[in-house]
Amino acid sequence: MHYYSEVGAYYDKDAIDFEKRYWKNGVLQRIRQAFREAVKTQPFQSALEIGFGPGFDLVHFAHIFPESQLYGLDVSAEMVKIAEAKIHEAGCRNARVALGSVEDIAAQFPGKKFDLIYVFFGALNTVENLPQAFIELEKHLETDGRMCLSFVNKWYLMGMLIELLKGKPKRAFARLNRVWGGYSPTAFLASRCFSSGELNAMARKAGLATVQRAGFSIVYPAWYYHQMHKRLPKKVLDGLWRIDGAISKGVFGRFGEYALYEFRRAKD
Repeated sequence: MHYYSEVGAYYDKDAIDFEKRYWKNGVLQRIRQAFREAVKTQPFQSALEIGFGPGFDLVHFAHIFPESQLYGLDVSAEMVKIAEAKIHEAGCRNARVALGSVEDIAAQFPGKKFDLIYVFFGALNTVENLPQAFIELEKHLETDGRMCLSFVNKWYLMGMLIELLKGKPKRAFARLNRVWGGYSPTAFLASRCFSSGELNAMARKAGLATVQRAGFSIVYPAWYYHQMHKRLPKKVLDGLWRIDGAISKGVFGRFGEYALYEFRRAKD
């Protein structure tokens, strides 16, 4: 698929110094840990991660749940190599990764179904057909399984306000376009952002029910606002994080930088 070749090539380049940049960004680390805590609320026997990057979370969960099996798919060949090396180095015999996206689940892991499917940091914003992706994921979900899927939000209100105050209206409303170019102003990555209503509608058509949704970086500055994090006192940042936690599952959770959804099979 030509589109996935483009996405894969983008992340092949991104993989060069991905981990170095990540470990310098405390916001990404803080959000990742919050995603992990949401996943760990319930045990699982077999989990699938879409878009695992360098394999941070596969290794993390493989250590915490040694009796469980972890599988992963990523469209970047370089990320697959890095994750394989990380899994081998950590001695995680219960983790396995492969090259591909949602459409490749059956081919890469034939006959497998999962009681947990998770996606961190919006990997599904770069699938070719999200409604079909929901259908494919539902096919590979165990009857009592759950999905923890994060998305880059279409309506990031605080980000829009910040960019408008900076005099950048085009950047402020970029996510509302049919195609969003991603975070980097210099490296275009064709992707799409969706509203909460759109995601819930796609899930329903795939036979899934939305159990809950939690927003992130609603008032707490997003990970790419480095200067704000440098200038604001830690007490203020921690206070904004706590505000996010208090309002994340309400209506304002729809308007953060990210949202993490839990989906389950809809009851007849």
